[in-house]
Amino acid sequence: MFLLCGLGNKDFKYAATRHNVGYLAIERFSERYSIPLDRKICNCIIGIKDHLIIAKPYTYMNISGGSIVALIKKFSIKNEEIIIIHDDLDMEFGRIKIRWNGGDGGHKGVRSIIESLGTKDFFRLKIGIGRDPTMTPEEYVLSDFRKDEMDTLNEVLDTVSEALNMFIYEGKEKAMSIYNKK
Repeated sequence: MFLLCGLGNKDFKYAATRHNVGYLAIERFSERYSIPLDRKICNCIIGIKDHLIIAKPYTYMNISGGSIVALIKKFSIKNEEIIIIHDDLDMEFGRIKIRWNGGDGGHKGVRSIIESLGTKDFFRLKIGIGRDPTMTPEEYVLSDFRKDEMDTLNEVLDTVSEALNMFIYEGKEKAMSIYNKK
């Protein structure tokens, strides 16, 4: 059983923000592979198909760990079958990277998962959102994507869907070797 979990904030006012790119990625994967997000379990909105669960914690980013861990326990998901999709301020806009293990990199949603799970041992798919030096990190992650970024964002979300599909069906190593390139 695989769990693909996109991080974001539940309120509508955050829907198009950079911090919600994990939610956007799960929604794109849901559409592309016809896995409706039609159930609410463990305070997460999920879709299930065969041996795959896709999820969006229905919480705020900084406290998402408890809901995700409840879902992991409910479905007995192994750590090597978890991939958390989230934004990364320290990567250029549009770049993606799949990684096993590591710290939270200052990302409070990832920190919440590490603290709730009690380990750093899980996969992450990081989506670069870049930085704006004229804004604080908190302001920037909660800002909407600009209109001139939307075409790139759509391409990135398609690429993320392909990378996740390869991760599940063709192997983690293959997905990492192909999609971790600039």
